[in-house]
Amino acid sequence: MFYREAGQFKTSYNADQAIFTITQDKFFVGAFLLIAFGVVPFFINDYWANAILIHVLVYALAGLGLNILTGYCGQVSLGTGGFMAVGAYASYKLTTSFPELNFIVAILLSGGITACVGVIFGLPSLRIKGFYLAVATLAAQFFLVWLFNKVGWFFNYSPTGMIVSPPREVFGFLVTGPEASPAVRYLFCLSVVTVFALAAKNIVRGRVGRSWMAIRDMDIAAELIGIRPLEAKLTAFAVSSFYVGVAGALYFNVWLGSAEPTEAFDIFQSFFVLFIVIIGGLGSILGSFLGAAFMVLVPITLKTIMVDGMGFAVGAAKHVEVMLLGSLIIFFLIVEPHGLARLWQILKEKLRKWPFPY
Repeated sequence: MFYREAGQFKTSYNADQAIFTITQDKFFVGAFLLIAFGVVPFFINDYWANAILIHVLVYALAGLGLNILTGYCGQVSLGTGGFMAVGAYASYKLTTSFPELNFIVAILLSGGITACVGVIFGLPSLRIKGFYLAVATLAAQFFLVWLFNKVGWFFNYSPTGMIVSPPREVFGFLVTGPEASPAVRYLFCLSVVTVFALAAKNIVRGRVGRSWMAIRDMDIAAELIGIRPLEAKLTAFAVSSFYVGVAGALYFNVWLGSAEPTEAFDIFQSFFVLFIVIIGGLGSILGSFLGAAFMVLVPITLKTIMVDGMGFAVGAAKHVEVMLLGSLIIFFLIVEPHGLARLWQILKEKLRKWPFPY
C-alpha cells in the first residue's frame, strides 16, 4: 500500500519527535496546502468564500482555541461566544480609533485584549472545576454580550448599536469591506489559520502543553510532580482566549463585515463551537478542523438535498435539518466519543498494517 513506513528509519530524537513522522504525511499536508493556497483562489466565488471556506476557517480557529482550554487542559468553557465578541469589538475600536494601524497588528492586539479578559474570567478555575466552572464561563458569556450591547462607547454610539468593519488593506490588498474580493479574504483567513494551527501544534507538544495535559488528567498528581496549577490553568485560558479573540476579529471583519452582539455572539455561538470540539475530537488540532467542516457542511448538504432535491419547504427543511444534525451528533458521540480525529487515526493505523490482521 502507499501508506507504509517501511524503510523510513529515525536516526535522532528530533526526527522521532517531528510533527510529521511519516514521509507520506508530509507530502499529503504539503499537497493540501499547495491546493488551498495555489489553486482554490483562482476558482473561488462569493458563495464558496462566504458560505463555506471562510466559514469553516473562522470556526476552525475558534474551535482550536476552545480545544486548547477544554481538550488539552480540561477546563470546561461556555463563554466562547462572549470571547469572540471581545475580539470583534476590540478590533473594531482599534481600526476605527487608529486608522493607520496595520490590520494584522490590530488582529493580534485584539487577541491580546481577549487573552487578558480570558485570564480574568479564568481565575475561578483555581477554586472550582467541571460544571461549576462551566456556569462561571456562562456568566461571562451573558455579561460580555450585555456590556457590548449597553455601553455606547464600544459601538461608537451608533444609533442602531451595530458595528461595521471599515475597509483595511494588507500588503496593498483590500481584505475588509464590501469591495474586498473573495479570493483575498479567503487567502488572508487561510494564512492566519495556518500559522496559528502550526503554533498551537508546537505549543501542545512542548512543556506548556504537557503541563496542560497533566492538569487535565489529574490535577492533584500534576501538582505533586511540580506543575503549578495557577500557571497552567491561566496560561491555558490566556492562549485559548487569544485564539478565540483572533477568530472573533476575523469573524467580524473578514467574514460578516458587520455585527450586532445579541445576534452574532449569543449563547448559540458558544454551543456551536463546543459541538465543533466534541465532534472533531477533544485534545486534537486536526479535530478542530474536522469538526468545523462537519458543522458547516452537513447543514448545507442537508438543506440542498431537502429543498432542491426533495422539494421541501424552506421552513420545514430547517426543522428537519436541526433534527437530523442533532441525531448525527448523538450518533457520533455514541459510536466514537473521541470524535472524527480518532476515526481518522484508526483509518491511518489500518492503512499502515494492511493487509495483515489487526
